[in-house]
Amino acid sequence: MLDINLFRTDPDLIRENIKKKFQDRKLPLVDQIIDLDRTVREAKSESDKLRNQRNVASKKIGALIGSGKKDEAEAVKAEVKNIGAKLEDLKRREETSGERLRLLVMQIPNIIADSVPIGRDDSENVEVERFGDPYTPPYEVPYHLDIMEKLSGVDLDSARDTTGSGFYYLVGDIARLHSAILSYARDYMIDQGFTYYIPPYMIRGDVVAGVMSFDEMENMMYKIEGEDLYLIGTSEHSMIGKFIGKIVEPKTLPQALTSYSPCFRKEVGAHGIEERGVYRIHQFEKQEMIVVCQPRDSPEWFEKLYHHTVNFFRTLDIPVRALECCSGDLADLKVKSIDVEAWSPRQQKYFEVGSCSNLGDAQARRLGIRIRGEAGNYFAHTLNNTVVAPPRMLIAYLENNLNEDGSVRIPQPLRMYMGGKEVIKV
Repeated sequence: MLDINLFRTDPDLIRENIKKKFQDRKLPLVDQIIDLDRTVREAKSESDKLRNQRNVASKKIGALIGSGKKDEAEAVKAEVKNIGAKLEDLKRREETSGERLRLLVMQIPNIIADSVPIGRDDSENVEVERFGDPYTPPYEVPYHLDIMEKLSGVDLDSARDTTGSGFYYLVGDIARLHSAILSYARDYMIDQGFTYYIPPYMIRGDVVAGVMSFDEMENMMYKIEGEDLYLIGTSEHSMIGKFIGKIVEPKTLPQALTSYSPCFRKEVGAHGIEERGVYRIHQFEKQEMIVVCQPRDSPEWFEKLYHHTVNFFRTLDIPVRALECCSGDLADLKVKSIDVEAWSPRQQKYFEVGSCSNLGDAQARRLGIRIRGEAGNYFAHTLNNTVVAPPRMLIAYLENNLNEDGSVRIPQPLRMYMGGKEVIKV
């Protein structure tokens, strides 16, 4: 959500940013916002003048009555009443126009960083760096569901019967491995100095509107029927929401938080075979990173956050790369974003396992998250990043740790969470 002053002082910057994001359909909104803003300001100005006139007139009434000038006092009373009616009309106009203005401004994308590559969609994202050498074993790597089924670790058929497509049962050692990865991710982030949270799994509509764009809300969120509650699509939603309306003391910043939660997503759209199985699903679990910081510090935190994910995956011997999202692939609230992708020996390519985003002050403006300042309060910056999101991450893990006989290696960091096991056997 952009500062309204930017529309007043540099609307061409906003228009150019909209073009960079290939959202030309939103260009007319800029002029509509400027016109509505003028209407709201004019209504406020007129209201201030009328209130001043009413105050002056009200003071006259007592003096006139005291002087015995009752008729004149009655005329002034009528004038005061008339001013009151005008003020009510102006108030309604200001509220109506102000709400329309707010909704329009929320549709305008955030100003992207100068370093963001310009492109229409994810096909134009730019590789930043690779970590670890991609390895393909001299034997066939089966489809991830085949690996899991051979290890008696997944049951999709029963999940379809109980819930529908896009859900799953994890079983036995695969279920244990899933939990081990999350436990290791939790402890890994705590060791990096992050404070651990388990947040609410549902949030109110005003928090949803504060943390994401309208398009994201429509395509992602499940609403609880009959209540103003939504199931979270990521713990970022409730973790950023915990700061709603707060004035944060500078000495408490930065706040580096890591949170576990189940996540629920509609995942709208058709997908190919490699995105079926347990890749693109409606329910999964995730360990997340969230940072609330001073505006000047957010670029440095952005670099730190995605490298935490890279380093986490490398401790599990999984090759990854960092891919910078182009302008057209950025959600509207984001200033800059990098996807972390893991190597798939089966597909001979990388696929997304996490995403790191700097949202600047966009969420803070929507949610009213301010930092106390000597010269006045100002908006914080917020960032988020995926540590790990199994069971999608299990695909990369299983493919990169698969033995020729179908068993799966367990790297050293996970063994303490797997009862000392070094391998999952067929």
